[in-house]
Amino acid sequence: MSTGSLASEPDVPAAPPHPGALVSRTVEIPDPGPLLCLLPPGAVQAWVRRGEGLVGVGECLRIDLPSAGSVRAAARAWSELARHAVVRDEVRLPGTGPVAFLSLPFSPGSAAGGVLVVPQTIVGHRGGRWWVTSTTQGDELPSPAAPRAGEVPDGPGTVRYSDGARSGPQWMSAVAEAVSRITAGELDKVVLARDLDALTEQPVDLRWVLARLGEGYPSCWTFTVDGLVGATPELLVRSERGLVTSRVLAGTIRRTGDDEHDLALAASLARSSKDLEEHEYAVRSVADALARHCAGMNLPEAPFVLHLPNVMHLATDVTGVLPRPEAGTPGPSVLDLVETLHPSAAVCGTPTALAADLIDELEGMDRDRYAGPVGWVDAHGDGEVGIALRSARLDVENPCRIRLFAGCGIVAGSDPEAELAESDAKLVPMRDALG
Repeated sequence: MSTGSLASEPDVPAAPPHPGALVSRTVEIPDPGPLLCLLPPGAVQAWVRRGEGLVGVGECLRIDLPSAGSVRAAARAWSELARHAVVRDEVRLPGTGPVAFLSLPFSPGSAAGGVLVVPQTIVGHRGGRWWVTSTTQGDELPSPAAPRAGEVPDGPGTVRYSDGARSGPQWMSAVAEAVSRITAGELDKVVLARDLDALTEQPVDLRWVLARLGEGYPSCWTFTVDGLVGATPELLVRSERGLVTSRVLAGTIRRTGDDEHDLALAASLARSSKDLEEHEYAVRSVADALARHCAGMNLPEAPFVLHLPNVMHLATDVTGVLPRPEAGTPGPSVLDLVETLHPSAAVCGTPTALAADLIDELEGMDRDRYAGPVGWVDAHGDGEVGIALRSARLDVENPCRIRLFAGCGIVAGSDPEAELAESDAKLVPMRDALG
């Protein structure tokens, strides 16, 4: 996929836009306040980290995508929209002009499908600059107006939890079976996920959940797209003016709350042969995939320990540089990179095809959009796409029901009881956010 040229002169061309074309205007604005406080009730989208990012209000355009080939379908649909877009962009940063938020399923066999959403209004913040983008489908240039901070949303009240597809003991049995298959040499690693059902006293207001996730996990990417909400520590890929970055996480240990003890645990994590093995599989899968697109890459020799409020992870930031595109031929977009990268070993396993088959056999559930790509893409093909971890999906028919997810990487040295405890730790962010 590549995006075509954009009409971005100071004034809209006299000729009418292509039928159904996006018409977009971006202007700089004063600091409107925290992004996550600007969202009104209704259809909202968000991608925010440390106060910077994008929030969207309303739906100018929505494209529902099939699960099979969802990344390629998203790339083609967005390429066509971007090619015909009429844009007046007075800020010219990644994330200005028309932007689509995306949420795609983990598996091509999922019943969930994927989605591209172009909000009517987007407010962005980056490096001390704020902007608002308005987008319509019509023949007139819109007049951007930033939303104002609204009332604090109400919480969902009492929350009751119940097992999803597998109880704890059943899931541990699945982990034991996976370890047996790995030990027998059938594959190197598989990621097994579990779900948890939550019923709330009042309908879930995703703005409440976002605010609590953003406050509790500022170093994660807090997101919501089409009812999927979460705070992911894992960036599948960022593409920005030729520079590509991917943050790989694999290898986890739960924090105790005692700083001195946690430092000792971090040191043990950094030396753990089991966790280092799991991490190496994940990093190698990302590096091999990005190498197909990049002219040069930087791969650190050893991971660092990422400290989050509830857990610590082994982490590696893989970076690369895209080749300079030939004249008139745009280079790969962030969606092209997503198609190459997903699913990575961090959320599927190694080898990918064998791990995916074992997931289908042992998990006993549809992951929906959990562990799928989530993020945004702009009309130049730049964007940020994370992996939908530490997340939940709101039931479209019952706003008092929300489904939580967590997963763990299983290798030869995995212990089922320890993996269950790790999955419980990974459910903490969403459980805390629900209150």
